[in-house]
Amino acid sequence: MNQAFAGTETLARPIDYLAVTFFSITVLAALIGVPIFGLTHGYTGLDWTLFGILYAVTGLGITVGYHRLISHRSFACPEAVKVAFLIAGGWAFQNSALKWSADHVRHHAKVDQEEDPYNATKGFWYSHVLWLMLKDPYADDKYTAQFKKDRLVVWQDKYYLPILASGFILPFLAGLVHGGWMSGLSCFLLAGVGRAFLVLNSTFCINSICHMWGDQPNGTDNSSRDSWWISLITFGEGYHNYHHAYPRDYRNGPKWYNFDPSKWLIFGLSSLGLAANLCRVSPKTN
Repeated sequence: MNQAFAGTETLARPIDYLAVTFFSITVLAALIGVPIFGLTHGYTGLDWTLFGILYAVTGLGITVGYHRLISHRSFACPEAVKVAFLIAGGWAFQNSALKWSADHVRHHAKVDQEEDPYNATKGFWYSHVLWLMLKDPYADDKYTAQFKKDRLVVWQDKYYLPILASGFILPFLAGLVHGGWMSGLSCFLLAGVGRAFLVLNSTFCINSICHMWGDQPNGTDNSSRDSWWISLITFGEGYHNYHHAYPRDYRNGPKWYNFDPSKWLIFGLSSLGLAANLCRVSPKTN
């Protein structure tokens, strides 16, 4: 199969028009609205500062919060810290932690099989984004059941839409206070829409690129691969072959020199007494 395209049997699945609508609006705003506004009005230092801050906050909300804390229980933390990660992850525009984690756990359980939500054997574009545009016939409550026992995860799922909206409203309000309506629009476009688009696509690269190109030093029984350069844009998530071999490890990059800001943040929180029970499962790393 051509690695770029999904098979016709996949594309025959019903289209999720709500997902298509939201993603299309985001793509058009990010690829057309953001650059046009930049060319005609320019972006301020505040816009770029908030863009960088929110890229890091929302990206780590996914990698540390949704992924390593909720999905894999790689560490434990106080409820206040968990709430902060759930809010930050909600701002990333990647669905609630309940839905995200259920999909991710199913990905590990059924990797490269038909039930895998972002099955890379169906091609780059399917695993990168098309899987979101099609209704999922394999969704199973057994993958959500464990997360429904967590009252904070259930809380975030219930209030996901207002949490998501606040991630776009806050940069607008910051710009509005700083310089009026045009400044608010400027900050909303760059630190809201543009930031969300890039965080989405950096995360999508784990599902696509890290299952197609890279090294497999920890096993070849599935398509997962390590890609150090993807780690540069995903806060350490690019060491994906290691992650599939040892999914509960709080480190995706296990070596001290691996670029993995997510593990550094988790370790830093543990040093402050804000994280505990850090899981290290690989016998081959230090």
